[in-house]
Amino acid sequence: MSDGWGSGHGTLVLVGDSLTQGGDWEAWMPGEEILNLGVAGDTSDDVVARLNDVVEARPALVALLIGTNDLAWRRSVEHVVRNVETILVTLRKELPEVRILVQSVMPRGHEFADQIRDINRHLWQFAPTVHAAWLDLWPAMALEDGELNPAYTDDRLHLNPEGYRAWLAELVPGLERARQLPPSSRAIQLPDLGGAA
Repeated sequence: MSDGWGSGHGTLVLVGDSLTQGGDWEAWMPGEEILNLGVAGDTSDDVVARLNDVVEARPALVALLIGTNDLAWRRSVEHVVRNVETILVTLRKELPEVRILVQSVMPRGHEFADQIRDINRHLWQFAPTVHAAWLDLWPAMALEDGELNPAYTDDRLHLNPEGYRAWLAELVPGLERARQLPPSSRAIQLPDLGGAA
């Protein structure tokens, strides 16, 4: 089965919430074949529920950014981590050759910073177990205290044009790194983590 790598890159599917949905990705990444599956208000539960849409698109590359809306619903760090791990394992099982880029949950108001850092630490550790690339957006987007840089937002959550510009500057090299990953042509055996937290 050809995934179109000879002719261009193949389809890039962006999966997430309003942050993803709000991007004018085709204009910002000319030459990319892009399917924007960002849905405003989506939580990690919603993405788990609609993973079939991603699988049916047969993408060459998936970029995932999800989790911030879960926190507004008072979901625990463990809940978000478990859902994102389920998403990644499912994608890897259903689409063994797909390249995957996991993006860190974006900073928002600093009162969420500890939870988001915790989620991101877990996802950063988990991503390699499913041969996914990791993109840490915090150095570019957050202030010292974990607040989303006010230059990038008008409401401490959603991005303004400057915020999208800053994200894009990180995302494009992140996608290139993900494309360098060898495809996984066999089922992934998850490592036995033993007693490690």
